[in-house]
Amino acid sequence: MIIIKLLKPESNKKTISNSEYIKKTYKYWRIRIFYSLFVGYIFFYFTRKSFTFSIPLIIDDLHISIKDLGIISTLFYITYGLSRFLSGIISDKSNPRYFMSIGLILTGIFNICFSISSSFLSLSIFWTLNAFFQGWGWPSITKQITYWYSYKERGLIWSICSISNNIGGAIIPILISFFSKSLGWRISISIIGFICIVVGLILINRLRDTPKTLGLPSIEKYKKEKLTKQKNENLTIKKTLINELIKNKVIWLLSVITLFNCIIKTAINDWITLYLINQKGYDLLSAGISIFWFETGGSIGMLAIGFINYKIIKNTKMIIIMTFYFILLVILSIILWCVPVGYNIIEYTLIGFMGFLIFGPQVLIVLMPINIVNKKIACTANGFIGCWSYIGAAITGYPLGLIINYSWNMYFILIITCSLLASIIVIILYNINK
Repeated sequence: MIIIKLLKPESNKKTISNSEYIKKTYKYWRIRIFYSLFVGYIFFYFTRKSFTFSIPLIIDDLHISIKDLGIISTLFYITYGLSRFLSGIISDKSNPRYFMSIGLILTGIFNICFSISSSFLSLSIFWTLNAFFQGWGWPSITKQITYWYSYKERGLIWSICSISNNIGGAIIPILISFFSKSLGWRISISIIGFICIVVGLILINRLRDTPKTLGLPSIEKYKKEKLTKQKNENLTIKKTLINELIKNKVIWLLSVITLFNCIIKTAINDWITLYLINQKGYDLLSAGISIFWFETGGSIGMLAIGFINYKIIKNTKMIIIMTFYFILLVILSIILWCVPVGYNIIEYTLIGFMGFLIFGPQVLIVLMPINIVNKKIACTANGFIGCWSYIGAAITGYPLGLIINYSWNMYFILIITCSLLASIIVIILYNINK
């Protein structure tokens, strides 16, 4: 198949010896690849969240229950989580240029297919297929950052690149609300799918494989940086996976933390708009604006923690900061729960600060694995932890839908409980890693 041929990594070229040319070429490609990854992942989020913010409209149009929509959401997150792990393994041995581009094109196609469906079965099938190819996005970014940016740079670069999902998440509810008013949810999702197909084709032109495929030295040699992980270099992939992934206590603890963090994040991202509409009397646009502030707060949180990590203190000390983040999240969740009807500004502010506290730790959670394992399994380690995060997200689909049907109070109790448990696990991680 042509797709399999495209996914094969390119051959390394003979290393260029001209130092000035290397410097100029590295600078050009690092900028080009970074903005391509950043913009590309914004559109991955468009095709991921187009359904989420159409839920109130789909309920009215197709008369599908919250419980059934919760099943579709759970299927998405389970499939996406498994895809993240599988895609991480494949991405370590693939060309990220085509891996990311083809993934975005196919998510666009399945968004269009979803938009012309009406039955519960067809909606479930197309959204699950979308989930599988959504998993092709982040592993490609992991590989590109690992190979194009040095150990010292990755914290800051990762945090900046990570806000692409916040930008996508902030814009998409407003786009859906705007287009749906005059065009309906079907055409809105179709437009988003078509745009992502076009962007995927542009990414094929913009992205490239690793530096060595362009005749450049490795990033460590270019930056004259000592390799941070030289042990086990001669082990097979299987033994490396066992030694550095399966037997690694830090990886498992990070997985549990990201499980709880993703439950909190997705519970707010996917259900807070419905809560504000049903319980606080918001219209669709006003409720969608709450997600804008949630994602904006998240963007600031990721930039802040990335900058602090890069300029001031290291990962080990940053871990304990996550404990305070989760404790503060408990306090803000209780306040949001108790805010009476009519205080929109206060609710927007609280949701924005909660985004700050949720997305900040997420940077450290996804960054730590690529700095503590062998470089050749960086995408696999990231995918493994990502898989756990979307097990957490799956819990916020059908199970949380059932809980919400019973009581919105249980919704807030879940967020508070997960925040407390996450803070406890972070303390255990700190004691192991200090």
